[in-house]
Amino acid sequence: MSTLVLRVAATLLATFALVAGQAPPAAAAVSLRLVAFTGGLESPVEIANAHDGSGRLFVVEQTGRIRIVSRGGSLVATPFLDIRSRVACCGERGLLGLAFHPAYRTNGRFYISYTDATGALVVAEYRRSATSSSRASTTERRLLRIPHPTYANHNGGQLAFGPDGYLYIGTGDGGGGGDPSGNSQRRSTLLGKILRIAPNVTSASPAYRVPASNPWATSTTIRHEIWAYGLRNPWRFSFDRRTGDLWIGDVGQDRFEEVDRARRVAGGGRGANYGWNRYEADTCFRGSCTPAGITFPIASYGHDAGNGCAVVGGAVYRGSRSPALAGLYLFGDYCSGRIWTLSAGGAARQQPILVADTSLAISAFGEDEAGEMYVADYASGRIYRVVGG
Repeated sequence: MSTLVLRVAATLLATFALVAGQAPPAAAAVSLRLVAFTGGLESPVEIANAHDGSGRLFVVEQTGRIRIVSRGGSLVATPFLDIRSRVACCGERGLLGLAFHPAYRTNGRFYISYTDATGALVVAEYRRSATSSSRASTTERRLLRIPHPTYANHNGGQLAFGPDGYLYIGTGDGGGGGDPSGNSQRRSTLLGKILRIAPNVTSASPAYRVPASNPWATSTTIRHEIWAYGLRNPWRFSFDRRTGDLWIGDVGQDRFEEVDRARRVAGGGRGANYGWNRYEADTCFRGSCTPAGITFPIASYGHDAGNGCAVVGGAVYRGSRSPALAGLYLFGDYCSGRIWTLSAGGAARQQPILVADTSLAISAFGEDEAGEMYVADYASGRIYRVVGG
């Protein structure tokens, strides 16, 4: 397998706390390589595993297909699912997210998010074929349809099951510069939020229920599905498989990109307001910008110095093949191809550490069943395995 040549040497700091006026601690050299794993994909935007013991990766193609990659890196010719006729693509629209039910091995259920012909964000349940583990039925059971009437951008689309067994859903603010409708701060709408629901797997109706532990599960004015709000476009988020912490990469406006960490021991982001559109990262964007009640990011970076324009949230490395990466959160930028790390157990505010400057159009990070990490290149249709030295 060939290795992608990185344009800079990787360096990791021994500690990651950002302390004003204090010089950074001594650095230890650590190499980061991206090893070609598979190719031949069309506009890959998500990488997932089914935790079914097969070792396979499932890759979402934005145009409306889910492809299977074998444990050894071979791309299966026949798609696992093909719903291109139902999906409006492309730009920021398309088939955007995939999450397998925690009991997928036995119940065969998985969930996708996509934009339909009207631009609405649809979250739906599908099932594995009764005759083949490499195919899915095209019968859809719709859970949510969130109208997105005015603009084509900021759809979010990430899906992930949390350590509590509930399905978390990321939605963008509805698009347009600066959130003109104020959706992110309005809790009567599902836009600009992280949602949390329990899909109904015992009967067809209702399609889901709202967990009683949701922050506004009994409110008469706030949507019950909302878990957290104040997000612009949480394109990719993930849960640390060891600690259960929630990590969110929220795409910024035109100055800053941010990463948010919600510690499970502190409520996992329950009811958090991440600030948009009052703040862009931790900088005042609009209004009086009083910090009371705002949850600020663990890290941010500007669009200057070639850093890029769109953060792509990654994951905390919990694999075994690259011990040097253990406990590090890896994330990147779509425009610059840069990859940074943060300390998963580190301070509440950190300086991102640049570890790679690649030529990739990074669209997603993903983990296999063993916790090894992969990166998708949207432009070339290739998937790379992350290797730390």
